[in-house]
Amino acid sequence: MKEIILDTETTGLLVKDGHRIVEIGCIELDNLIPTKRTFHCYLNPERKVSEKALKVHGYTDEFLSSKKKFKEVVDDFLNFINDKRLIIHNAEFDLSHLNNELQIIGKKKINNEIVDTLILARDKYPGSSTSLDALCKRYRIDNSKRKKHTALIDCDLLSKVYINLIDQKEPTLNFNNESKDKIEFLDKKVLYFRKIVKPTDKEKQNHSKYLKTELKKNFFN
Repeated sequence: MKEIILDTETTGLLVKDGHRIVEIGCIELDNLIPTKRTFHCYLNPERKVSEKALKVHGYTDEFLSSKKKFKEVVDDFLNFINDKRLIIHNAEFDLSHLNNELQIIGKKKINNEIVDTLILARDKYPGSSTSLDALCKRYRIDNSKRKKHTALIDCDLLSKVYINLIDQKEPTLNFNNESKDKIEFLDKKVLYFRKIVKPTDKEKQNHSKYLKTELKKNFFN
């Protein structure tokens, strides 16, 4: 399955305040492996970058003024993501800005299947920090190149975080066959098999007690 890791940088936080996109980055995955196909562009947002956004990504008004406008790259962008699942960290933010740009030029909203890694992380680690930097630290992913928020660097980091969030390992060749997470190569496709963990008898008993307790609570409340 082909998926697209996607990230944007903007002039500010909210679309309702007139903020626009200044950078789009995309990395294509095929069965979780980068295909080396990318889409990347800086954009002239036709407005000033807010001070807060400038501190985040460092793109000045002068730098962006010579870049293409969204309408000049939109067809290439839509062709790149066409019919592919989009993997985005905090998808609500990126999609609101992308759909705003599309609306401005009279295009339809994005209707791709979306996986929001922020939601995945919050479900998996409730109460813990789920920022991209925090997840890189949790999974021991080197993010030393992330001095500023830049779309392609963030996409590269997110691709590694995504693989870990869905309990997969980055594909490696294991000649000793000692890995518990089996990886096979068939017809140049990578097939992933998750490790199966069977509960102990004690864990089964505790689970049964828990279910009985919850059932009583729900029945009497």
